[in-house]
Amino acid sequence: MEQLLNRTKGDKIIWGVVIVLSLISLLAVYSSTSSLAYRLNKGHTEVYLIKQLGVLFAGLVIIYFCHKVNYTVYSNIALLLFAISIPLLIFTLFYGTTLNEGSRWIRLPLVGITFQTSDLAKLGLFMFLARQLSKMQNDLDNLKKVFIHIFLPVIVICGLVAMANLSTALMIALSSGVLFFIGRVRISHLLILATTGILLFGILFTVSKLTGFGRAATWEQRIKKFTSNDKSDEPFQVFHSKIAIAKGGLTGKGAGNSTQRNFLPHPYSDFIFAIIIEEYGLVGGIVLIFLYLLFLWRSIVLFRRCPFAFGAFLAVGLSFTLVFQAFLNMGVNVNLLPVTGLTLPLVSMGGSSIWFTCVAIGIILSVSRFVEEEKKTMAENVVTANLTSNNEIE
Repeated sequence: MEQLLNRTKGDKIIWGVVIVLSLISLLAVYSSTSSLAYRLNKGHTEVYLIKQLGVLFAGLVIIYFCHKVNYTVYSNIALLLFAISIPLLIFTLFYGTTLNEGSRWIRLPLVGITFQTSDLAKLGLFMFLARQLSKMQNDLDNLKKVFIHIFLPVIVICGLVAMANLSTALMIALSSGVLFFIGRVRISHLLILATTGILLFGILFTVSKLTGFGRAATWEQRIKKFTSNDKSDEPFQVFHSKIAIAKGGLTGKGAGNSTQRNFLPHPYSDFIFAIIIEEYGLVGGIVLIFLYLLFLWRSIVLFRRCPFAFGAFLAVGLSFTLVFQAFLNMGVNVNLLPVTGLTLPLVSMGGSSIWFTCVAIGIILSVSRFVEEEKKTMAENVVTANLTSNNEIE
């Protein structure tokens, strides 16, 4: 164990956040799966606890191995991942496995594991964007080059993802915009990208509405229910989520004492934040928000310390997607945003989604490990230079 800890590098605070979020996940999933257990496993909630424990342990192993890889390797595979994600997204639209009213998944043969192709596309896209931004720092004034090499990949991925999962597409677009702003892309170029995106979304919505292909009807229904003043239009899950939050109060009802887990659809995934507040109160919710903000802050610190553009953009881009997803999920739970299918990263019950998140965290920690090693090398060089200088004087 001591050898393993000594070989574990990278930002210790990020490692700490990951461990704490994993522990919160175990408590929340164990509590929120009681109704699911009674329906499918004769009330044996420990089945889901053990499963989640296995998933999280595998996730920590993924983080460890990803953080041991030199982050420059990810630049070499970025283009491959991006290229693979496009045909996979197209395949998912027509032949994907339908779960929770959305065709977003591909089922792997033999093993039977399902995964969202948008998770792979998101990871591949931000690795690719970090690579492109680092290479084009001297060409960012050239709109044609910026549009073709940086904007077009985002438009393609968001367009394909939006057909089955609009919330993820919007999250990718928002995170990309922030990354471009940090990457010194001109504001005028970003406005052109935003205008293009809005126009293309309008076309996509119209085509989906006319042909029935896609989820335009679902988008329209959710927006109407969210903006309606009629209480009867309030979605069932939002109604019970608000009850859970109201019952939680300041300190909550205590671990395992949630009642709304028996009424909320998917209390272990999309609405796990409401269950956490019901059981641990406003204090528990604030702690969770603090952990995600702490993760983001450490990633921004890493961005400022990294001497190379690719590593800096890679770390901050991946961290923004993770934190934005967390806050979008929380926004839905507290009825600040329309209902989406986004889960709470590292906390919601899952398999492949947690593992993709862990790959992203492992990459961030790989950059962090490099920065630490560079700092250590520089310090050793300074000491060596001082000793050499003193010897020459003597």
